[in-house]
Amino acid sequence: MLKSFSKALLLTSCLALPFASEAAALTIEPISTYSVGVFDEGAAEIVSYDKAGKMLYVVNGLDKSIDMLDISNPAEIKKAGAIDVTKHGKGANSVSVHGEYVAIAVEAEDKQADGKLVLYKTDGTLVGEATVGALPDCVVFAPNGDFVIVANEGEPSDDFKTDPEGTVSIVSVPSLEVKTITFDALKAKDFGDDFHTAAPEGISFTQQIEPEYVAITPDSKTAFVSLQESNAIAVIDVDSAALKKVFTLGFQDYSKELVDLSDKDGKINRQNWPVLSFRMPDTIDAFTKDGVNYVVMANEGDSRDYDGYSEETRLGKAKLDPAAFPNAEELQKKENLGRLKITTSQGDRDGDGDFDVIYGYGGRSFSIFNEMGEMVFDSGTEIEAKIAELAPSAFNSQGANESFDNRSDDKGAEPEAIELGEVDGKLYAFVGLERQSGIMVYDITDPAKSSFVTYASNAKLEGESEKLTAGDIGPEGVKFIAGEDSPSGKPMLAVANEVSGTTTLWAIK
Repeated sequence: MLKSFSKALLLTSCLALPFASEAAALTIEPISTYSVGVFDEGAAEIVSYDKAGKMLYVVNGLDKSIDMLDISNPAEIKKAGAIDVTKHGKGANSVSVHGEYVAIAVEAEDKQADGKLVLYKTDGTLVGEATVGALPDCVVFAPNGDFVIVANEGEPSDDFKTDPEGTVSIVSVPSLEVKTITFDALKAKDFGDDFHTAAPEGISFTQQIEPEYVAITPDSKTAFVSLQESNAIAVIDVDSAALKKVFTLGFQDYSKELVDLSDKDGKINRQNWPVLSFRMPDTIDAFTKDGVNYVVMANEGDSRDYDGYSEETRLGKAKLDPAAFPNAEELQKKENLGRLKITTSQGDRDGDGDFDVIYGYGGRSFSIFNEMGEMVFDSGTEIEAKIAELAPSAFNSQGANESFDNRSDDKGAEPEAIELGEVDGKLYAFVGLERQSGIMVYDITDPAKSSFVTYASNAKLEGESEKLTAGDIGPEGVKFIAGEDSPSGKPMLAVANEVSGTTTLWAIK
């Protein structure tokens, strides 16, 4: 979820057309857009689809509701109604639709208290609600429709006086029976440096685990849960409601990959740097090939950063070990690494008060891991390279020419949303770039040989974002609609854009 957005943002780059690889057999083009009519209010976040009713269900954080958007005519999206969730709690964080049911994750008025899984029918009838864990942030229906799984993030209060443990709930449909999975059995000693930890004194290891997103395998037997701030994935056996394992996700090693890590160099400046960056995925999805389960992840990055506690600092303010970094003065210049946001919670390996390793946030990539925790593919810094090639005036921006390069010191284009879809026998990953405000498409039919297909954005150069004329800004949720389920008979993509408050249908050709 986008935590901040510069309201000085005005001119937005003209990227309405796709940029495809020479061999690409697939392109995406915008068809139509529905706008809530507000800027930077979280008015279009997560999106799901009812194929029977030809209806999109979109989380509207501004109105504390689920907007129901009729796409029976894809050329003109119309609002057909809304589900008000304020009777169940503070507001909706996620929605998932299957058959005749709509499942909604609703946080409590007290963010650290237990939230609700609320179940409706697509005709608007309330089925009931079930109590789940603190801050239910994601809900996903199983492919068989028998249950949903909820990731309960358990974020702390800003002063850290209350920090609930993150949990995962399996909720049967329609009976609303709840099974809860905890992380109490995990111990810090079981993990290496790539399991990210950060908290003030008195906060336990388990309290730091914050489940973010859920993906369920096609057979509905295995669930993956992203533990974003921990840089890890949990694997859950659904039948037994048991935690099978947790595997960590390693780092992007920027000493081996070209990357721009400064917003003050005034140019696209992709170099090698002595930085290890936690992948830290947000949205994930799952598929099975040749009997092996895979999880695909958008490596956005995130820190534990609150009013009463922050693990972040700029590298220019950090004390670097002189033996590890004899060129520290040069590295800490603002046009090099001085502006890079790093964690202070890890990196001082010998405990002498300076940093022996530089750890950053976010992989700036998407990855594919198998169920055993082995990395099969990572896009590395190719997303950044493609933006530099295809949309250089908006490189590492907030989607705008005038914000050129201003996200290089943070997490780059910020891959946030990911959705898989099969078209003409090939499996594709559609990756929403939250800050860049575009969609990357990769062919992942052969997971180990995944390849770039195309890039597109529906942002507009001539527009002004605060006047709602700049197109789509901040893709937060992406939903693939198969041709057999689509009102047009052809595959489409629905994208909910958090900052612009727009939901756009894309044709997949």
